[in-house]
Amino acid sequence: MRHHSTPPTADEIALLAEQALASIPKALRRHIDNVTLTVEDLADDATLAEMGLDNAWDLSGLYHGTPLGERSTQDLIRMPDLITLYRLPILLEWVEEGEDLARLVRNVVIHELAHHFGFTDAEIEALEQSP
Repeated sequence: MRHHSTPPTADEIALLAEQALASIPKALRRHIDNVTLTVEDLADDATLAEMGLDNAWDLSGLYHGTPLGERSTQDLIRMPDLITLYRLPILLEWVEEGEDLARLVRNVVIHELAHHFGFTDAEIEALEQSP
């Protein structure tokens, strides 16, 4: 990734997200073959309302889909699961925290993949806080 004099584009964030997915161990990666990644600048009003949020800057990523543990062989064909990364909140955190951008994007991707595997926000937070 280039050194930035301007904010990274959605395509550059998407590339970092794809690299993060590629770094997932093979044993887990086979369970995410039907997950699509997308990058948007900010969550829309409908998404914020669904999440119970007032401020789009508070949401850096979102998993849309049915977690693996909730699926059934009797389910009808479904759309691929979707992970949306919100570029502007990620960039804000990047600037405010001074964290490596690739690492930050990877953390958001991993957090949303944890939802794909059925983890709740509380469980993810507990894992992130453990030494």
